[in-house]
Amino acid sequence: MSVTHIGDNPLMSDVTIHNGTAYLSGQVAMMSADAPFDEQARAIFARIDDLLAQAGTDRSKLLTASIWVVDIGDFDAFNSLWQDWLKGLRPPARATVGAQLVRSGLKLEVQVTAAI
Repeated sequence: MSVTHIGDNPLMSDVTIHNGTAYLSGQVAMMSADAPFDEQARAIFARIDDLLAQAGTDRSKLLTASIWVVDIGDFDAFNSLWQDWLKGLRPPARATVGAQLVRSGLKLEVQVTAAI
């Protein structure tokens, strides 16, 4: 069985592909720490779209999603942005939790798994 890795980060692969499934690392917004929640979410969704395309799949084939939100008060805003991003698609199985993230200014992190 072959395993394919996408990305050159020495700590983790951006995507690991195995047996027809693409496993993405958790994605955070790589922007100014004071960027608003909605901008961070949209940047994460764009990065996920890019990584899924590199893996030969897209958001219509999402299987699972894990979301970590620093301020649970942003939960409703996230759900609205999530629904816009997935408009017209069936949503994947999902878990959302409140959490402290490792870098100051990060407001959320999203990790997904998709079929290829």
